[in-house]
Amino acid sequence: MSATTSSPEPSALTTLISASGSGSDPVSALTTQILHNLQHQHYWTSLRVHEPSKPISYSSELQPPPTPLISGIPPHRIYTHPDEQLYMLEKGLRDDDLLPERTFVLPTAQGQSWSLRKLAQVFDSLPEADEEPQTLVGRNDVDGAAKDEKANKLVEYYERRKQALVTNEWGGKWLLLAMVDKGMGGDGTVVYYVVQEGTVKPRQN
Repeated sequence: MSATTSSPEPSALTTLISASGSGSDPVSALTTQILHNLQHQHYWTSLRVHEPSKPISYSSELQPPPTPLISGIPPHRIYTHPDEQLYMLEKGLRDDDLLPERTFVLPTAQGQSWSLRKLAQVFDSLPEADEEPQTLVGRNDVDGAAKDEKANKLVEYYERRKQALVTNEWGGKWLLLAMVDKGMGGDGTVVYYVVQEGTVKPRQN
């Protein structure tokens, strides 16, 4: 009498990829996997997928952005420019005092080929500072719980930040590059790297 063995139940991620119909499209499946990771492992909210826009021409060569972009609201700030950090220290502000920002994520897989031209295309597809609708998401405790002095400092900070976004004084565009381990024996781990447009001054310790 032989024992009957049943196949293991598919994971939540596998079920999601199958239900979304992206199983046959590696790019869509990769995007779905990273979106799932952001939502359930890192607790991002307001997640959206931005499909590639119109192709951008470089030296008469027409290439669309390689993958869709993901954007969402992380539970805490991901990156602060060194000059912005210095301004915050002078004003007595901490990251916890500031509003969360909508952050863009570029889905990639380990071993995927990239070049400066491809990355430039991705940065060109990001919205400009004055084109970005409602980048900051309001928090209920800022006006009610903060003291008057802290509230005034926050007003000054956001006015100063608005100027810095236009002039790139506190750095230009940046995003998170999400890399999935899909190689031989890869376990699907997602690692996130901050990638910035242009050069950035080193942070002082």
